[in-house]
Amino acid sequence: NLLAVILGNLDLAADQRRDDADLARLLEPAIRASERGAELVQQLLAFSRRQPLQPQPIKLQENILDMIGILQRTLGEDIEIGTKFSDGGAECMADPAQLESALLNLAVNARHAMPQNGKLTIETAEVWLDEHYAATRFEVTPGPYLMLAVSDTGIGMPPDVAARAFDPFFTTKGNSGTGLGLSMVYGFAKQSGGHVAIYSEEGHGTTVRLYLPKASHEVQLPRPETGDISAAVAGTKLLVVEDDDDVRDLTETLLKSLACHPVLASSGAEALAMLGQSGPFDVLLTDVVLPGGLSGVDIARQAERLQPGIKVMFMSGYTENAVIHHGKLDEGVILLQKPFRRADMAQKLTEALT
Repeated sequence: NLLAVILGNLDLAADQRRDDADLARLLEPAIRASERGAELVQQLLAFSRRQPLQPQPIKLQENILDMIGILQRTLGEDIEIGTKFSDGGAECMADPAQLESALLNLAVNARHAMPQNGKLTIETAEVWLDEHYAATRFEVTPGPYLMLAVSDTGIGMPPDVAARAFDPFFTTKGNSGTGLGLSMVYGFAKQSGGHVAIYSEEGHGTTVRLYLPKASHEVQLPRPETGDISAAVAGTKLLVVEDDDDVRDLTETLLKSLACHPVLASSGAEALAMLGQSGPFDVLLTDVVLPGGLSGVDIARQAERLQPGIKVMFMSGYTENAVIHHGKLDEGVILLQKPFRRADMAQKLTEALT
């Protein structure tokens, strides 16, 4: 909630005063610091395997090819990127956003090992981890996996450093790193039901292999439509249920900036009254954890009974609650995770309405 209020209001201030260069110079570092704080929280959640995941079948090759441009801009022109795909177009089960974050973390980590120049190689393969392999590794289940390997031609690591590479807050970068990049990858792999391994030799580079469960069937996923996401949600009438005053005020401001019409409630009882007095609503946007005995899920059930067809969105900063079980989001649930910004709100609201 604290980060949601800080980042959300900074974002609004920057958007409303874009013509004020002096104010922008003050706001930009504050926004960057808030974003780093939010990122740090997400990395800690990922390492502790408490990051909400929405696993789905992913064509690994397509995902990687879509990211090449971003990776090249991130790594710089002095780093060559090569690919080698040997997975036959098979699909793995993973959360797309977290997979992209893991790949970016692996690439950035490799970049630090190549301070002058070098080559980053991204490989995929369809593999079977057998009983012997599983017996000699921690928490590995035998079976079919898709392997994503990221290799660099950097300085490599001695065995004692490689052994600690996945430890949280362990870093060889001094003050320039948090020591959470590889820890996040480790947590993501484990929470996804996969495995990660590192191979390194001083003077000969490093390879990190990420193993993700193979999808049981092939699915062609629809690509999201592009366009003005704000226009898609304009005019939407929402019932907003949030007990924190500051977060509730921020949510109202964000929704109004998207030309939506929010009606506010601070408790479950007030929300149920609003459903009868101020409806009908297009969308119910409710915090999951609320005081007073009624949870967001309880309110959603009542709303769907009183107004069939109402769309439901949840928002939460907690990672284990009534809509998240064993680190995975319940099927069909739309969750706006705190802290959120205007663009996050617009994206999730569009998802709820379509």
